[in-house]
Amino acid sequence: MVVSTINGTSPLSHSNGTTIPLSTFSRNSFVNVEKGDPVAFRPYWEKVRDECTVEIKGDEWMSDLGDTNNLCWYMVPQMRDAILRLHNVVGNAVTKDKFLVLGTGSSHRPINVVAAAPYYSEYKDATDILQSRLFQWTGDAALYDKDEPYIEVVTSPNNPDGTLRVPVVNSGVEGKIIYDLAYYWPQYTPITYQLDHDVMVFTFSKCTGHAGSRIGWAFVKDIEVAKKMITFVQLNSIGVSRESQIRAAKMIGVICDGYKNLKSIESDHLFFYYSKRLMKERWEKFKGAIEKSKVFTLTKYPTSYCHFNKDLSEQYPAFAWLKCLEGIKDGESYLEKLKIRTRGGARFGVDAKYVRVSMICTEDEFIELCTRLSNAKRE
Repeated sequence: MVVSTINGTSPLSHSNGTTIPLSTFSRNSFVNVEKGDPVAFRPYWEKVRDECTVEIKGDEWMSDLGDTNNLCWYMVPQMRDAILRLHNVVGNAVTKDKFLVLGTGSSHRPINVVAAAPYYSEYKDATDILQSRLFQWTGDAALYDKDEPYIEVVTSPNNPDGTLRVPVVNSGVEGKIIYDLAYYWPQYTPITYQLDHDVMVFTFSKCTGHAGSRIGWAFVKDIEVAKKMITFVQLNSIGVSRESQIRAAKMIGVICDGYKNLKSIESDHLFFYYSKRLMKERWEKFKGAIEKSKVFTLTKYPTSYCHFNKDLSEQYPAFAWLKCLEGIKDGESYLEKLKIRTRGGARFGVDAKYVRVSMICTEDEFIELCTRLSNAKRE
């Protein structure tokens, strides 16, 4: 494992053999690992920046229309082809006989909306903010016992805890399932199956790190459901920015081109190899910091065979899900005292002793996070 240093400082060693360089952060500055902004992959894109340059002239992409021959009329052909090519390369989803719907991010506006706790903290807010009479946030899917129509959101790998999920609602009424697969990419988890569900939602931001482009998509089996989703995007934003689509298509093309004439799977020029190696190294360092602090415990993940990387691998989730040891009742407040901003368990429908920490922050933020956690002591 290659370990970098900053400004020639000596790294901090842990008992599991990992080392962490000293940080350039001020003691009084906060480390913000509350958000899921995936800027960790920026160094890769800096290396291939010339390959990713997109030029858009003033008279180009002026129309709202993308491809009037396609059900999703605002999606440009380059974006459609890039998405299909990406899933063909990774092998994480069946795309045949499904309708491709493009949206901004991976948002969906699904009656009763439920997700198994701990669930992604924004599901409740996204449902409540519309104040619709058609649906309402109902909470933990495992506790849902109403004989009423429902929509269950299954996030796998899950945000916040990285676990692989299946539907859990036990109801006499048949519900609809939305699979949120934002993190089902090789840098976060082994690709164990080519998933084939009725509604599968993906996001460009967590795949490549380009959150600012606000691109997401869904594969939908039922044409009537697809039409309603397209109508929602049309009414909400009159489609999706053509500029974002062209840029996203270019980035995806660079990734797929790297695997076109593949000679070695272990190459930093290959995006998923680079990003998985980065996540693996971060998790090793993070585990060392947690072990030294003796303040938190971490979720344990199984080892599975990845059909994409063709190897046995652990999961390296985008977020660490920490549980406070006895004596600390509120993990978010405890870390706030260490000037570490996180998101507490209450936001995810569970006890405050849990806390979510981003693993996809900048390198400086990650180094400082590990340093402060290493020095943490039980109150």
